[in-house]
Amino acid sequence: MSLTLRTITRAEHLAFVAARPSVSHMQVPSWGDVKPDWTAESLGWFDAGGRLVGVGLVLLRPLPKVKRYLAYLPEGPVIDWHAPDLEQWLTPMLAHLKARGAFSVKMGPPVVARRWSPDAVKAAIADPGLRRLGDAEPTSHEAGAAELAGRLRALGWRQAEPGGEDGFAAGQPRYVCQVPYAGRSLEDIHRGLNQQWRRNIKKAEKAGVKIVRGGYEDLPVFYGLYGETAERDRFLPRPLPYFQRMWTALTAEHPDRMRLYLAHHDGEVLAAATMLVVGSHVWYSYGASTNRRREVQPNNAMQWRMMCDAHELGAHVYDFRGITDTLEESNHLLGLLRFKVGAGGEAVEYLGEWDFPLNRLLHKALDLYMARR
Repeated sequence: MSLTLRTITRAEHLAFVAARPSVSHMQVPSWGDVKPDWTAESLGWFDAGGRLVGVGLVLLRPLPKVKRYLAYLPEGPVIDWHAPDLEQWLTPMLAHLKARGAFSVKMGPPVVARRWSPDAVKAAIADPGLRRLGDAEPTSHEAGAAELAGRLRALGWRQAEPGGEDGFAAGQPRYVCQVPYAGRSLEDIHRGLNQQWRRNIKKAEKAGVKIVRGGYEDLPVFYGLYGETAERDRFLPRPLPYFQRMWTALTAEHPDRMRLYLAHHDGEVLAAATMLVVGSHVWYSYGASTNRRREVQPNNAMQWRMMCDAHELGAHVYDFRGITDTLEESNHLLGLLRFKVGAGGEAVEYLGEWDFPLNRLLHKALDLYMARR
């Protein structure tokens, strides 16, 4: 198959995404508007008949003082990853980005490698001989993932080392937690919650916790809780304008692309969260809560409302996003893993992010800079 690549319009890009059941929220045109420090470009792959057969949102980040760029396709591109002629897809992309001044390309194939059921994760946490989820026996291996990794290496791509704390890389998470929805009733999903989750949802209802949908004007309330969460959980918070820009950009593209949920109790907002929707995939994106009145369980109540709404939207997946792959009790992120898996989520390992150095010297310099950071 002979493929050509060129830039496409936002309308072409969006129409292609709309016809697909599942595409990452980081591969829709509006995501480029969320990232003002990057230049966004929509790429399109065309077959010999001129038909659009693949798309990608590429973000270009300039190096200081020189007109050279890091090119990044988060959780993309949206192509046939298991095609026998993978180089026909990737070679024109690399040529195009090199001509645009890119010195390195980073991408995240949206390809699952392994899955662990909730019971398998629970057993792994209880096993004193295991330190990492990746060392536990998976429930399933996804066909073709290992072969794809080998083909990428043969084409000169390098698997990016997981950075950050316990698998939370500077890019996108390799391990996520997803609740499968396809073919399941809401009653099935409720039965998949563990006992603690069901108990906490009832407790919140009895205490009078009310979950309401918010809007742009409620983002400062969300942000106040988010700042408190960042301090408690020891991470660097994004600024409020980031969330305001995110809301404006995503909802302009589709009114339901981003939602905000607030948990009220006795006149106070105790928790808030954002939810993203693209096709049949729904993501819990950012969560925030106060330490006050935690006994009324606002987080469980809010998540359950979001899960119910996702089911009503026809979701095939409710995605809790990143989880740690550490299984050590001393790690504060283990509680987050327990919380997400308790909702009936399975642990999912993606193929990870991959780099192609177009200029080895500049690529090496970026590696050294990121390592110092």
